[in-house]
Amino acid sequence: MLDIIKHSVMHQFDAALCMLNDCIEKCPDTHWGGNVAKYPFWQVAYHTLCFVDFYLATDGDTFQFRPDLHPNGWNELKDEYPSRRFEKDELRRYVIICRDRAREIIAAETAESLAGPSGIKFRKCPRLELHVYNLRHIQHHTGQLSAFLRRVDPSIDPEWFSHAWK
Repeated sequence: MLDIIKHSVMHQFDAALCMLNDCIEKCPDTHWGGNVAKYPFWQVAYHTLCFVDFYLATDGDTFQFRPDLHPNGWNELKDEYPSRRFEKDELRRYVIICRDRAREIIAAETAESLAGPSGIKFRKCPRLELHVYNLRHIQHHTGQLSAFLRRVDPSIDPEWFSHAWK
């Protein structure tokens, strides 16, 4: 049963990150700073990836910030606005980092770790539930980005991915 759970969760991470990446790829440069609700497109994508990365941590207290992607450490996640604008190439690279990290982390999960605490102090749930929460967070923001792209240009059609990374 553990293998099917890990396989299913990983496939859904792949699919969710593919869909996010597709939105990033298809966003015209002229709309990279366009508002999705009250935040620029790039910031919604960046926020999503920061929390994908963070929620994959087995211990939030020892999460390793990436100097190039989190120049202000914790403040990049907790402040309303990041320290700087992040560009498309940076976020495409961050998607790959998150995908590779998800594969590594989920492959290492055990029945005990998935049933144990999330590792994130403010997410009081089992680790498996944190993975599901993380997936819902990705899809929530990907839906926002997809709807934004369709509004600004009806010819943009973000793709639906079942589970395969293209």
